[in-house]
Amino acid sequence: MALVDKEVVRGHVAVGGRQVSGSISPGESEAGQGRGTDGEGLQGEPETLTRGGVAARGRALSPPALAPSPLPAPWRQRGPAGSPTFASPVHPATAGHSGRGIPAGLQITTLINHKDNTKKSDKTLQAIQRVGQAVNLAVGRFVKVGEAIANENWDLKEEINIACIEAKQAGETIAALTDISSLNHPESDGQITIFTDKTGVIKAARLLLSSVTKVLLLADRVVIKQIITSRNKVLATMERLEKVNSFQEFVQIFSQFGNEMVEFAHLTGDRQNDLKDEKKKAKMAAARAVLEKCTMMLLTASKTCLRHPNCESAHKNKEGVFDRMKVALDKVIEIVTDCKPSGETDISSVSIFTGIKEFKMNIEALRENLYFQSKENLSATLEVILERTEDFTDSAYTSHEHRERILELSTQARLELRQLISVWIQNQSKKTKSIGEELELSILKISHSLNELKKELHSTATQLAADLLKYHADHVVLKALKLTGVEGNLEGLAEYACKLSEQKEQLVEVCRLLRHISGTEPLEITCIHAEETFQVTGQQIISAAETLTLHPSSKIAKENLDVFCEAWESQISDMSTLLREINDVFGGRRGEKYGYLSLPRPMKSNANLKSLKADKPDSEEQAKIAKLGLKLGLLTSDANCEIKKWEDQENEIVRNGRNMSSMAYSLYLFTRGEGPLKTSQALIHQLEVFAEEGLKLASSVQVLSKQLKDDDKLMLLLEINKLIPLCHQLQTITKTPLQNQVFLKVDKCITKTRSMMAILVQLLSLCYKLLKKLQMENNRWASVTNKDSVDGKT
Repeated sequence: MALVDKEVVRGHVAVGGRQVSGSISPGESEAGQGRGTDGEGLQGEPETLTRGGVAARGRALSPPALAPSPLPAPWRQRGPAGSPTFASPVHPATAGHSGRGIPAGLQITTLINHKDNTKKSDKTLQAIQRVGQAVNLAVGRFVKVGEAIANENWDLKEEINIACIEAKQAGETIAALTDISSLNHPESDGQITIFTDKTGVIKAARLLLSSVTKVLLLADRVVIKQIITSRNKVLATMERLEKVNSFQEFVQIFSQFGNEMVEFAHLTGDRQNDLKDEKKKAKMAAARAVLEKCTMMLLTASKTCLRHPNCESAHKNKEGVFDRMKVALDKVIEIVTDCKPSGETDISSVSIFTGIKEFKMNIEALRENLYFQSKENLSATLEVILERTEDFTDSAYTSHEHRERILELSTQARLELRQLISVWIQNQSKKTKSIGEELELSILKISHSLNELKKELHSTATQLAADLLKYHADHVVLKALKLTGVEGNLEGLAEYACKLSEQKEQLVEVCRLLRHISGTEPLEITCIHAEETFQVTGQQIISAAETLTLHPSSKIAKENLDVFCEAWESQISDMSTLLREINDVFGGRRGEKYGYLSLPRPMKSNANLKSLKADKPDSEEQAKIAKLGLKLGLLTSDANCEIKKWEDQENEIVRNGRNMSSMAYSLYLFTRGEGPLKTSQALIHQLEVFAEEGLKLASSVQVLSKQLKDDDKLMLLLEINKLIPLCHQLQTITKTPLQNQVFLKVDKCITKTRSMMAILVQLLSLCYKLLKKLQMENNRWASVTNKDSVDGKT
């Protein structure tokens, strides 16, 4: 299958639509540090394309450079699960000694382009030799990584090894051709007369670039294979989750599913960061956002089905989540393989702003070529654009004034085009200065009319979106649905379900209008994603509310409705950000992003400043926080599943664990820019409480350990001894002054929290088993004691 295309430019290779360049230094990754209690990463995590090259199973592979990259680990980015991450690429190949290394391709170019004079000083010859040796060493490191990848992928081993051998031979040839040890001794004037085999260097350089490109293309296939394999594992586990009938079996399978989803998120996040095509990048971000949010929905929807197996609305709710996740998984594979299912085409029509942009380019081309295209094509193009404005004029939510103005400007554009065509025909038959000036004037007039139409459409859509978001900011309908569900009020459910459907239709309509005026392809895709999310989530909220209404005392049904309502509120928040970005693009502030607004800016040298302004960490920092947050969210799910097993929900261990899980979930929402924690100060306070709760849990577990036998007691104490230091470390971090290290502090805190949650899950499971064992032994002892007492009486 044709997965990739290539372009070799000065040693930088474009692979599969991404520019790949850099040093071959494997570097370090936050995801390759092992799965210890420190929470620093996932052991054995398969790696994918790195920022600056291809990586497979932990080995970074990129075009050879003259020195290992000095960039600190981690130097890769992973896209956050809820929003696109558009970062400028980092090229480790440009880093070398003192941070000023030169890519191998550029050094080869230097060798080839050196002056052809036969006399060279000793200094020049030594410089040439150093370059040749450096190229050879860099190629050697590159080849070692390539061979390691080949050994782990037998189906491609032969092809990769052949390409590696060619690269190695080319590097050695370049080194040999630039070696001065075999040259003549200096002449009397201190100059050396040599014959430079430039032809040989050129041949070796071509072979090197060709073989390096082959290795990168083959390694890219390895990465794609890893993503497809990971997707297949997720799908297989999802099928098992769909068929599960017992809660205990569900907990086991969902735990496996969570780990597989984390692996898939890492692989696709790396791939997203390395995509050059902004459109594909936005599509990948949208698909990954769906998978992240649906993971939580799948948990509560499945638990509701297990609790109420005969409830039709609960099954409908769960099926909706599974269906959406499967579509998102297929979309990811479509993006990474760059091929759609047979017979499928992109049905989304071109937006109005894109159509106007292309139309203006066509009419402006008439200045250079009067026969550039036919008059019929130009008229048909304008009619298609104006036909799409009917989405605005036919909308029930467009005001009368905006509708009239859009129709007026559409009519004016048609008249201006007729005038342009008339002058165009005259210019073709009779070229004069005056007619040429008339043509220029006609082009300017129709361009002005279309610009005015763009302004009116933008004003209409953004004003409508802003009014709608303001009107629904308090989420009255969602609150009413929750209340009617708890009360079991079926009539109230019908009334508010109808209102939510109306709200959904309004939001879907606004998303369609915003797509027309978004201005860039990534924002268009974000609008389509928002439209689909409102369409699907609206129906799922209604089915979840129906389940709760039929079972008003069900805690899991209530939790399920809360999760879907949170997803709706989250999408409303995302839509506000989308609206700001669209306004930025229209106003010329192109590409400004609104990231984690709760993180403050570093303080300037003014001790009297008390307030901290919100700032956005860079995309790498956002990606790292998002990755930590995703794992934290899944750990809270694991903890909740363990808590559900306990019969005594008022047990002190359960109470401490529940409190820690609840706080950890708030931290997870913070990493997505959602939830009750709005500022870094609130986050720090929450973490202080979390650490105290961890110490309380350790005390409760110690009480239990005193009732156990030595072996069992030792097992518990080992886990406690892991938890207590982490609690103290977290307390220490939270008390450290903010100053200029806000992101570092947040990163460390979330990492420690994640480690504590991993231990919490282990402790809850272990305590549950040991407590059951203790109860069984106590029951057996009581039974034996009673029997002895009866025998004694006899």
